[in-house]
Amino acid sequence: MPESAQKSMSKPSEYYIEANGLRFCVEERGYPEGPPIVLIMGLACQMTSWPESLLDRLAEQGYRIVRFDNRDIGLSDKLQSSIRVDTRLAFLFHKLGFKVQANYSLHDMAKDTSCIMTELGISNAHIVGISMGGMIAQLLAAHYPEQVKTLTAIMSSTNSARLPMPEFKLLLKLSQAGVKGHDEQSVVKRWMKFWKAIGSPDYPTSNEEIKALMEASYRRNYSAGGTLRQLQAILATGNLSRTIRKIKVPTLVIHGSRDPLLKPACGKAIQKQIPEARFKLVHGLGHDLPEVLIPKFVDLINYHAKESPS
Repeated sequence: MPESAQKSMSKPSEYYIEANGLRFCVEERGYPEGPPIVLIMGLACQMTSWPESLLDRLAEQGYRIVRFDNRDIGLSDKLQSSIRVDTRLAFLFHKLGFKVQANYSLHDMAKDTSCIMTELGISNAHIVGISMGGMIAQLLAAHYPEQVKTLTAIMSSTNSARLPMPEFKLLLKLSQAGVKGHDEQSVVKRWMKFWKAIGSPDYPTSNEEIKALMEASYRRNYSAGGTLRQLQAILATGNLSRTIRKIKVPTLVIHGSRDPLLKPACGKAIQKQIPEARFKLVHGLGHDLPEVLIPKFVDLINYHAKESPS
């Protein structure tokens, strides 16, 4: 445990802050005086999608653990669509290299994270982003390097149109997120099918566990429009490659060998663009965080943070 950490570990505390003109729901736990780890969640997922065991195990290493709901999801502010976007057409434009319109981009979401850190008095932190959150983390490290001590991108991408496409059935499910039934039963059933499709073949999560997570997420907050706007933001942001080449902070890329949504080549693309980035392929991992692999993720994140220069 770092010498700077307090002797007692604080319990999870959830609160709201104003940052970048929006209201965000934030939770933190661990050692208030310890080195901060800021976690950025992925598309359509609330901060509660981070496994409790991952948060607690990281906190036990002496860190101040901060997570938050991204804009348009969970208990953070929802935006009104000022631009109507056909998501399927936007995806086609993205693959063809054309400019895509959206209500905001991942650059705006990186600024959200920067402003949240400033509001919390965090001058710099170890940044861990997953999937879309990994893209936001890359942009944070590129645009606000003084705020990033280390970068860990989990099952993420450079968002290049040249990278392998997700399996078509997954794209179809995502594009339907905001247009089908919005009652709890319909949403839970739809998202269960999606999570089962992207899960880790070698480390399957039971139907009961997936259903419990989907039900808890729906009851905490359901934002179909937010999911589509976040997806459109990814498409509108385009290729990150040129931007992330200037990242100089120690970078770790973790990716699953069986990821059907963002294929392993997507993670390798990040390593190729960021100087001296390290790549860790986890065999049998899909696009989720199986409970059995939590100790491995904690060890990788903790080692990467502690080996970085002070």
